[in-house]
Amino acid sequence: MDVQIHSSLTDRVAASLGQAIAVGEYPPGATLPTETELAELFGASRTVLREAVKMLTAKGLVDARPRRGTVVKPETEWNLADPDILSWLLHRRGVLPLIQEFAEVRLAIEPAAAALAAQNAKPAEIAEMKDAIDRMRESVLGGADPLVADIDFHVAILKGSGNRFFWSLRFMISVALRFSIRVTDPPQKDKHGNVEDHNQVLEAIEAGDKALAETRMRELLTEAKVLLSEAQNRNDAAAEIAPSDVGFPVPK
Repeated sequence: MDVQIHSSLTDRVAASLGQAIAVGEYPPGATLPTETELAELFGASRTVLREAVKMLTAKGLVDARPRRGTVVKPETEWNLADPDILSWLLHRRGVLPLIQEFAEVRLAIEPAAAALAAQNAKPAEIAEMKDAIDRMRESVLGGADPLVADIDFHVAILKGSGNRFFWSLRFMISVALRFSIRVTDPPQKDKHGNVEDHNQVLEAIEAGDKALAETRMRELLTEAKVLLSEAQNRNDAAAEIAPSDVGFPVPK
């Protein structure tokens, strides 16, 4: 079998099993089907299946032992910073409480990252932030993709912070934004104000004002968290977006 095809099939099997675990088809403590059953289900070799299980084991989803089978581990042991797991989790129904937890993590991280960016960001990183803001402005007029521009802005700030641990969280931030913006995206008439709120963060960073950069980012994220809470309280169609409507790829 071609190496690329082999790898692709392994990834597909791992993704299928991982998502099934994440959405609860195989709850904690459950045993996955046997290799023979999985081979029949996926039309894959035992080698592919074993490699896929190794991938899930590395992510903390399962524990595979001889003569006992592959058992799903408690969610507390999953690597929730893994972009694959985050994407699989977002296929759950009633996912807004999870997104609210993401929002709390962002509130703990991004204001501090903005403050550090005001101190550490290099000219090239400031330029990336400006480019993202420009594309957000274009999106108000129906030009650039607003979601991509928004994500690029926040990721550029993590990069500009100069903190390698903040930078490593870019996948989690991207996944959170790709879903939550479908709930928190303002009406068309308010989009310009939203862009300017982001621009105020940029201006504070560019001015080297750590305190103001942190404050502006906290205000921005707090507003988004309030909108998420309102959507959850309404429990309406906006709060219960079907996973098939989310439409984002697993980040690499």
